[in-house]
Amino acid sequence: MRIPAHTVCTAIRDDIVSGVFGPGGRLTEEVLARRYGVSRVPVREALRTLESEGFVTTRRHAGACVAEPTEQEAADLLELRMLLEPLAAARAARRRTEAHLKVLRGLVRLGQERARRGQGEDLRSLGGWFHETLAQASGSPGLIALLTQMRHKVAWMYVVEAPVRPVESWAEHGVIVDAVARGDAERARALTAVHADRAAGAHRLRVRTLQPAVNTASGPL
Repeated sequence: MRIPAHTVCTAIRDDIVSGVFGPGGRLTEEVLARRYGVSRVPVREALRTLESEGFVTTRRHAGACVAEPTEQEAADLLELRMLLEPLAAARAARRRTEAHLKVLRGLVRLGQERARRGQGEDLRSLGGWFHETLAQASGSPGLIALLTQMRHKVAWMYVVEAPVRPVESWAEHGVIVDAVARGDAERARALTAVHADRAAGAHRLRVRTLQPAVNTASGPL
């Protein structure tokens, strides 16, 4: 059975994000094909996709390598995500289904319960599912795909610390869902913007994987 390229792409991306393949490391088709038990064709397709996403770069005489993001690229990524998540919440307020609301409310209940018990590892997973579901509720395929890609890249570039006040953090999730349920797009947008801004403070660069930003300007323009 031929394994599709998108499955191979997911496997390589996961290994990059988890650090199996470090920044600057070579990604040879032959080695990857053996690792995942596939032919070189889906590996080649996967590498092209990952290059378009920014995880892979092609170097002369070296071929495909894991990209080496700069600190500026990491900062830009986080800032862009902070702009797009409120947009997704606003669209979710207009387009969500009852199924979306059911899942979001269930996640909030679980999150609030785990927060009260201090179960931090559960909260990390639940938070990811919450934001993924909120994006799905936006009903905007392009925005969903972009936010999904950003989540992968943020996980690659940053260590995310647990919220200092997890109960308050999940209370914020709850009021966002209330606004989405009422169809109040502007309130959903504003609440998500505040939440994203606070959450950004918990992100710490994976210093050993990032290159300092290089100023190539020769002088004032």
